[in-house]
Amino acid sequence: MSDYRFYILSGDTIVAKWENNQLEIINEQLLPLYLKNVANAELWLETRAIDSHRSNSRLLKKALRLKERDDLTTVIKVNAVTITDNYWIKPLDSDLTYQDVRFTDDYFSVLALKGSYSSFNRVANSKRTKTPELTNIGSFEKCWKLIDGKWWMYKSATHDELFSELFIYHLGKELGMNMAVYKRGDKCIKSLDFTDNASVNFEPAFAFMGDNEEYEDVFAKLEELCPQAKADFVKMIFLDTIVTNPDRHTANFGLLRDINTGKSIGFAPLFDHNMALIARGYPKTPTKNDILIRLFNDFISNHSEYKNELPIITETLLQTVLKTVNMKVRSKEIIDLIMKRYAMILK
Repeated sequence: MSDYRFYILSGDTIVAKWENNQLEIINEQLLPLYLKNVANAELWLETRAIDSHRSNSRLLKKALRLKERDDLTTVIKVNAVTITDNYWIKPLDSDLTYQDVRFTDDYFSVLALKGSYSSFNRVANSKRTKTPELTNIGSFEKCWKLIDGKWWMYKSATHDELFSELFIYHLGKELGMNMAVYKRGDKCIKSLDFTDNASVNFEPAFAFMGDNEEYEDVFAKLEELCPQAKADFVKMIFLDTIVTNPDRHTANFGLLRDINTGKSIGFAPLFDHNMALIARGYPKTPTKNDILIRLFNDFISNHSEYKNELPIITETLLQTVLKTVNMKVRSKEIIDLIMKRYAMILK
């Protein structure tokens, strides 16, 4: 792609030019945070590509007749447009506008989520080529569906993954946390696009942290970029600790930015808990060597000002959440697990 030349835009504002493997910044205020930290447009584009290891990803590319199926070619196919931010690219000689390249339907959603032959055949015989699925990142089979003008993420889920996602969503709500909206689907979990179709920009933490998810390092970076997000970050890692979420990484949390000014607004709503709680089986009783409890306690001992701000967990609260979710699980084991982990945090 060394000879590829394009503008990088935020909405209809040109923010940078990529030419001869060099990034020329035109509007730093609106530049994607990733490009502020890593001045390489090719690497940035690769972060926006659908996971090539997903089976349905391969079916999508085959149905779309992509001759080259690498990440860069895949993203360029849809001008690098995503649902959750307003960044995109166009050739230097193009007169395309943001409105021209935005997604307006979910025609490819069934194929992306379920991978059925009938959906593959329908898509392969269509002349449509514009789909948000090519920039729908993550390792689980998923899709974007457009319902009443709102985008919803549908993600495949087992019974226990579905329960865990819903339970943690409702628990977070009860605790007053800023949670992405989740609803139960048919063998899937549904989540509302919290950017409201890129009316704000979601900047995943890898845009400013890379793969570094160390609590202290993230906290320090938030102090620099968005101090008002620090308290929500502490609440997130608290919640992850009590619900045994080992899969918090820099692609599933981040910041929201104003699309007009580029200023950070705050911490993004919490999402992606489908490997927590009982999603991979019922966890054992925690010990003092539990890694998440130890990491959180180490962190909170250095930031004691947040200790009194941690949410209060009670058995009554957990029973209320279980009733709200209303799924068949071993309720007593779940309550005991969370209460024991919570008690070990407060020691």
